[in-house]
Amino acid sequence: MIRAPLVKALGALGSPTHQMASRAVRTSAMVAQTPAKAPEKIEVFVDDIPVQVVPGTTVLQAAAQIGVEIPRFCYHERLAVAGNCRMCLVEVEKSPKPVAACAMPVMKGWRIKTNSDLTRKAREGVMEFLLMNHPLDCPICDQGGECDLQDQAMAFGSDRSRFTDINYTGKRAVEDKDIGPLVKTIMTRCIHCTRCVRFASEIAGVDDLGTTGRGNDMQIGTYVEKLFLTELSGNVIDLCPVGALTNKPYSFVARPWEIRKVSSIDVLDAVGSNIVVSTRTNEVLRILPRENEDVNEEWLADKSRFACDGLKRQRLVAPMVRMPNGELQAVEWEGALIAVAKAVKAAGGQIAGISGQLADLEAQVALKDLLNRLGSEVVATEQGFIAGGTDNRANYLLNSTIAGLEEADAVLLVGTNPRYEAPLVNTRLRKAYVHNELQIASIGPKIDLSYDHENLGADAALVKDVCSGAHPFSKVLEGAKKPAIIIGADLLERADGAAIHATVAEYCKKLKKP
Repeated sequence: MIRAPLVKALGALGSPTHQMASRAVRTSAMVAQTPAKAPEKIEVFVDDIPVQVVPGTTVLQAAAQIGVEIPRFCYHERLAVAGNCRMCLVEVEKSPKPVAACAMPVMKGWRIKTNSDLTRKAREGVMEFLLMNHPLDCPICDQGGECDLQDQAMAFGSDRSRFTDINYTGKRAVEDKDIGPLVKTIMTRCIHCTRCVRFASEIAGVDDLGTTGRGNDMQIGTYVEKLFLTELSGNVIDLCPVGALTNKPYSFVARPWEIRKVSSIDVLDAVGSNIVVSTRTNEVLRILPRENEDVNEEWLADKSRFACDGLKRQRLVAPMVRMPNGELQAVEWEGALIAVAKAVKAAGGQIAGISGQLADLEAQVALKDLLNRLGSEVVATEQGFIAGGTDNRANYLLNSTIAGLEEADAVLLVGTNPRYEAPLVNTRLRKAYVHNELQIASIGPKIDLSYDHENLGADAALVKDVCSGAHPFSKVLEGAKKPAIIIGADLLERADGAAIHATVAEYCKKLKKP
């Protein structure tokens, strides 16, 4: 397969679904390969229904193929299997005891029962242990109404409790942890599923969270008191199946049945993450991620999740006029418009307009028409790139999905930090690094990307050395099957931005082997 050069600006405006926060140039060589023989499927029976699965498929995955939902707390499709909640226990014929469906690969001819008496009693027992120490906080818990523990307790729990130790040791209580201003912790509610620990280690690339103790004394925290510092910290709120980790700015704001949900696209970076906007009485209360495998999977950057707080706090809510002493004073709209009219009349044609990057198209056109009528053509709408243009589609479109970055085997970052410019692009690169041994190098200031990479230096002349083949990393790119070069948007604003872009684009043509 031949891929055209992939050129993309990671900070330019355009279609947010396609545009990333840096400019990427990607090529791949045609490799003649013999198609691998598909593994022979095996037959298993789930509730007496035959299912054909490939070897290595877990019991939970086999059941999902025929629409049988097995309850779980610790299992998550995008995280490593932990197998520690035991809620997914099922009965397997000729097995002496129930097995954990999330961790047990099926064997040929297995007969699995997901709704037998043994399975139901096992689930009731697990749920009883979970509720034994769980506080009855549902009326004051922000997770109430969208809590996995509530739902599964109703569906699979017992109708009575045998907990009688209230006069002696009582329920377990755990001190809350302060891990930052965004995530609220009520650790007494924690059921030790370790989803947050695995997310921090595997996806975010920070080992801040972990477990200490064992059994009834087990706790999740940072051990040494510290903040949970990652640009993806809000995702542990979605992952937590109970109310142990909740949205701190959203605390005690609304219940799930009180809000309306609207599907939308995030515009705070150029990844175009799919989101769900929760509103009540025309007020935005919170932002949640919406699953899209090609863009953001089911994650969301903290900037996109928590920026809605700025829609009603720390912002101008009334017009203000600067007084002769230099102070800004709030005035009525009539007074503000009169002051603007006087200033515009006095300026004549010596007037310019500046439009923010989040202003809609209609507002920008209205501003331009107004200034044109006043005899001015000076309208600044966005930082312009020296390089680029719309005459070549490669300047603003990817030739692959964002998910395609996971297939890259060599990446060069030039003047960009994807961890902060486009965090969900960085998660793709990290996934490729962890699972595919991706080789990554960067040109620019030293940065922390949450994975190992080689910093070649900060001199722009290194771009020319790499593209001319004089640098050792050139051999890595030229030997790769699917190399990628990502150029930062800030770099393209330099005086030599056009030259750097042209050099990289020409080098990509050389990498695209027939």
